Amino acid sequence: MTIQEMLAHVDHTQLKPYATWEDIQRLCGEALVYHTASVCIPPAYVRRVHETYADKINICTVVGFPLGYSVTRAKVAEVEQALADGCNEIDMVVNIGDVKSGQYAKVEDEIRTVKEACGSHILKVIIETCYLTEEEKIAMCRAVTNAGADYIKTSTGFGTGGAAREDIELFLKHIGPGVKIKAAGGVSDREELELFLKLGCDRVGMSRTAEVGRELAE
Repeated sequence: MTIQEMLAHVDHTQLKPYATWEDIQRLCGEALVYHTASVCIPPAYVRRVHETYADKINICTVVGFPLGYSVTRAKVAEVEQALADGCNEIDMVVNIGDVKSGQYAKVEDEIRTVKEACGSHILKVIIETCYLTEEEKIAMCRAVTNAGADYIKTSTGFGTGGAAREDIELFLKHIGPGVKIKAAGGVSDREELELFLKLGCDRVGMSRTAEVGRELAE
């Protein structure tokens, strides 16, 4: 896989709570240089990025982030505002408390409701694997599949752990044929990017994309 092909699967990410407009502009500039799949940015910056870069940048943002326990109506409102502001892709966090409580049907219903709000736009569902048992991860594979979401995503990057090989392998066994995988959280170098793409991930969330891009180019 070429440099360009690898970076075309990257959601170039800046979600720090103290990210400034200058940080977001730097992120977008790097995304343009390396032709990443998208920039993943805080909701508050979506409109400004869309107004500044228009269709040059594919904008992704987060919903219910990073803890996931906001109510469904609030997540839907976040989606509606993000799409109105010019966002193309949504990464939502499931209600982890509901997952840990075994309320899988409720979680599935919420994902379905958020996907309906997204319409034709891509929905990636963050299940925050670091907090879940294998049984819970499998249940989330089924919920994401049944609810019609586009991707299952490992992590927010704000939990106690990030993307792991064993979780990707587990996903591949239990997701439906229409669901893709995004690895995120702690993916910081070329070796890890290559690993997750070879394992079968369609997207990888990274904040150190420019460093990896320069390394690959050299």
